[in-house]
Amino acid sequence: MTIGHADIAAGIKAPADAMPWRDEFRATVKLALPIALTQLGQVAMMTSDLMLIGRLGDVAIAGAALAHIILFAGFVLGMGLMSAVSPLAAQAFGAREPRMVRRALRVGLWAALMIGAPMTAAMFFGESFLLWLGQDPEAARLAGQYLMGLGWCLIPGWWFIALRGFMGAVNRPEPALWITLAAIPVNLALAYALIYGEFGLPRLEMLGAGVATTIVNIGMCGASLWIAYTQRPFKKYQVLGHFWRMDWPLTGQLFLIGGPIAGAFLLEYGLFAAAAILMGWIGTVALAAHQIALQVAAILFMAPFGISMAATVRVGHAVGRRDPVETRRAGFTAIALGAAFMAAMVVLILATRHILPLAFLDGGRADADATLTLAATLLAAGSTFFIADGVQTIAAGALRGLNDTRVPLLFATLSFWIVGFGTSWTLAFPSGLGAVGIWIGFTVGLVLYALLLVWRFNMLTAHGYMPEAPGHAHA
Repeated sequence: MTIGHADIAAGIKAPADAMPWRDEFRATVKLALPIALTQLGQVAMMTSDLMLIGRLGDVAIAGAALAHIILFAGFVLGMGLMSAVSPLAAQAFGAREPRMVRRALRVGLWAALMIGAPMTAAMFFGESFLLWLGQDPEAARLAGQYLMGLGWCLIPGWWFIALRGFMGAVNRPEPALWITLAAIPVNLALAYALIYGEFGLPRLEMLGAGVATTIVNIGMCGASLWIAYTQRPFKKYQVLGHFWRMDWPLTGQLFLIGGPIAGAFLLEYGLFAAAAILMGWIGTVALAAHQIALQVAAILFMAPFGISMAATVRVGHAVGRRDPVETRRAGFTAIALGAAFMAAMVVLILATRHILPLAFLDGGRADADATLTLAATLLAAGSTFFIADGVQTIAAGALRGLNDTRVPLLFATLSFWIVGFGTSWTLAFPSGLGAVGIWIGFTVGLVLYALLLVWRFNMLTAHGYMPEAPGHAHA
């Protein structure tokens, strides 16, 4: 066979092209792994709380599910704003502007304080709101008790997210993981003691679970702030320098980028919250099974969520360097990595769907057996939903690295509420599929959202789109 000049050129070019993709894959995994483990650790704390609460009975689990609806409706609002810290800081890091890195964190901390006070106060009206929504009075009462202790965790939780975003933006996400790993046993011991009245502490049951979560969140926030202020390589950024100086232009940019992120989070979370309300209309068994299956999904979700945050940073770094080729490569590497991981996890979930719910409830009682069976059915019904959920969160993270958040908000409105919720309600009630129909609706909405986000990222990066750099006012 004769080898022409084109073949020789192709043979030389292929390895050169493949190497950056391998490098990007390694860099993404290196950054995403500690972030994903940090998220997994936080879910582990929530899961351990749910397991401890589950020993109080089905109604207690239903109360915890309702409390989480109220809490996360507020929490995701601030989480969206804090998510804007990462792309702003990452772009500044890529552009080698350390003052802008500090400014990005500073405005995030101030934004958390601004919205934190009214949102914390709103948590204490949770029981009344749930009764207005027609929920079971006993479950609503227990949810109200839980929120009395849990509501205070908003501001420290948001600060931890902002500080973690800053650490990831400068390629050092590990301290947040160390803090979270240390917090897991502390949370477990404290929640156990306050729920059941052990180690000389009062038996507070649902209130105790919420108080334990708040105390641990305050500790995690304090530890991360101390590390960011005193330890290398973070201390050179002087994260508390000029803290009392308001930076209104960059604060406006944070809200401009973070507001649509918060809106998309709220729309997505609102779909799941509405599903829990629909489950409550079906019955306590359906609501408890939904919460168990959703908790398993939340554990799975932490890996793509970590990859999503890594995608934001990697894309943001490339944007800061004004490198459109690396921008595109960073986003699609992360999307492919997340899709492959979630496909493997679906196989595992399908094989163990009858075993996993046993971690949350003791079998043997008629109501518990019905809950366990339905939870296993929901896990099977959600297999496609898991993959779509992973892809959409990573694609959204890549778009955040481009500061592109407003169009994804429109996509979220269409996918989650017009298509997703409409399908869930139609299949659950008029079609008579009940809880399974609600989960099928999840899948339809998430698949559409994932496809739209991937299309959007491909369209922007194919034409070399670069967002404008953040403002350059004095820090």
